[in-house]
Amino acid sequence: MMLYIRRNEYNPWFNLAAEEYVLKQFSEEVIMLWQSRPAVVVGKHQNTVAEVNIPYAYKENIPVIRRISGGGTVFHGPGNLNFTHIHTGKNQSGLVDFKAFAKPVVAFLKHYGVTAKPEGKNNLCVAGKKFSGNAAHVFKNRIIHHGTLLFDTDLTQLEQVIAPSKADIKDKSIASVRASVGNLKTYLPEFPDFKSFKDRFEAFLLTYFAVDTVREFTHKEREEIETLVREKYETIPWNFGYSPNYRFNKELKTEHGEMHVEMKVTKGIISDIRLFYEGKRLTTIEDKLKGKGHDPVTIHQELSSNRLAKRVIDLLF
Repeated sequence: MMLYIRRNEYNPWFNLAAEEYVLKQFSEEVIMLWQSRPAVVVGKHQNTVAEVNIPYAYKENIPVIRRISGGGTVFHGPGNLNFTHIHTGKNQSGLVDFKAFAKPVVAFLKHYGVTAKPEGKNNLCVAGKKFSGNAAHVFKNRIIHHGTLLFDTDLTQLEQVIAPSKADIKDKSIASVRASVGNLKTYLPEFPDFKSFKDRFEAFLLTYFAVDTVREFTHKEREEIETLVREKYETIPWNFGYSPNYRFNKELKTEHGEMHVEMKVTKGIISDIRLFYEGKRLTTIEDKLKGKGHDPVTIHQELSSNRLAKRVIDLLF
């Protein structure tokens, strides 16, 4: 049975939790199209601090959320359509197939005279510009393939927020492969706005997959997804603490002198820190931060009353 779940939620935490819920709680083959408010989404095995411009994301109130699949960091927001395909195989062997997942996207664009080509391991590009980054996750004998479709995204904001940290970070995480990105709207004059693109692609998928049933989440399903949001997707331990252990070194020049930090972070917690300002140890701040989480919310809370707070926060990410 092929099921299409029509999605009208814009909450990025809910949208990511919904994918995991469908993967683990449903037995049907499922297709979903959805979009979120601005958010940065990192791969399961990535170091959040290394991949994201944390100060910018915090300042602009853009959440940073970890997904269950591998792959690199992507930006969700207005103008970006997310495509999810979840199905069951006889066993785990051969379930991950990015080329097969991309076929309906390639076929849809070809219908409008646009040639999309797979590049790298799991990207789709038009005229050398990446418009789709894809990832997958296997659970038992079920798999989720999902990807972004940049139609009319704010590329300036995208570039700013997923800029990697300028710190020297040593870890065993999987770093994103940076690529030049572009919007599909440039090549699709037939679609005057995002809604027309989404509606046409939805109609195409319903036919392409011979969908049997179209419905929305039930009230009970929504409640269970919200529980997963609270217990996992909104939590600092998942979004930051799940990062591999790492060493973090960074220098910062200010109008009043140089600052330098050396940190060891274990399961998201600052287990060791040496902080210098104009060559002198800032032991008081070190004592406040040692044993605390290396995430912007925790750091802001711990340093909110310190006169060097802003400079130290800029140094720590």
